[in-house]
Amino acid sequence: MRVAGDRVAAATIRDVARMAGVSATTVSRALRGMSNVAVETRLRIDRAAAELGYRPPRLTGTGRQVAVVARYPTQWFFAESIATVERTLRGSGHDLLLFGVGDADGRRNMLDRITENPGVAGVVVVATSFDEPEREALEALGVPVVVVGGYVPGLPRVGIDDANAARIATQHLLALGHRDIGVVSFAPEDTVGHDTTSARLRGFQQAMHAAGVPVQSRWVLSRESTIRGGMLCAEDLLTQSQLPTGLVAMSDEMALGALWTLRRAGIVVPGAMSIVGVDDNHMAAGCDLTTIHQPVTEQARGAAEHLLAIIDGGVREVVDVDLPVRLVVRGSTGPVVPRP
Repeated sequence: MRVAGDRVAAATIRDVARMAGVSATTVSRALRGMSNVAVETRLRIDRAAAELGYRPPRLTGTGRQVAVVARYPTQWFFAESIATVERTLRGSGHDLLLFGVGDADGRRNMLDRITENPGVAGVVVVATSFDEPEREALEALGVPVVVVGGYVPGLPRVGIDDANAARIATQHLLALGHRDIGVVSFAPEDTVGHDTTSARLRGFQQAMHAAGVPVQSRWVLSRESTIRGGMLCAEDLLTQSQLPTGLVAMSDEMALGALWTLRRAGIVVPGAMSIVGVDDNHMAAGCDLTTIHQPVTEQARGAAEHLLAIIDGGVREVVDVDLPVRLVVRGSTGPVVPRP
């Protein structure tokens, strides 16, 4: 035990690791009863735990837990995915632990908490990227990890082809005669959304290049992936002397934020400008937004079912499934209107 001020603090998994001369991940693996820990190391860990009086966190329910990791748990894609994973886990004997990892602090907390909890049987990562050290730490946890949307190299995933989604959205505007086309992008420097952002930017650029239309860097705008982010992108756009006639937004939230700001500024949509989003979330139809529909429920269900198959049946193949997307045309896009 450790002394903190006048009180005695309970030993942590890191105290055990320090005394045993191993990593916290190795302690976690030993406590889970995993076979990839040497007998001598396991005995050393057991002695350190006994000496320190370390007790692993008490497990809830049946003692089998699935951690769900999400950048923005309240946003549509993430919320729908979390709800679907929870429904899929019902009856499986697994409880759900939710971790918000929209910042570096949240990702460190998630890795520490899972390492310290021997009851975590697997992890579902929802549309979240990690840097190289974080990926290594995630893989070192010694539990199966499955991805919903997005990409984590080397891990099984069920998602969509993000580049193709953006390509279809851009091709729709090109087919309507638009050539001055901008993009409302997630922030490229955002580590936890980097892979999705890169893929969608690539799809936009591919469609423009295939049509022989140059990409204007001044119309590539990026902010946080929220309604507010879309509003700020539109405000940035309105400071320019010339506006594009079409906008591809990387999410419906960003599209709706841009749409509201432009209409408040007197920009006619469609007419002076057309906007297309990606997602087809619950607000898109009500706001008459043209968008790319992606099957979020099917992605989350497929990933959760695959994780359960790994946990309960020993399935180990790395699946990489892209579900189909489709264009949903509504009233926010129309033919290009010649400038006066």
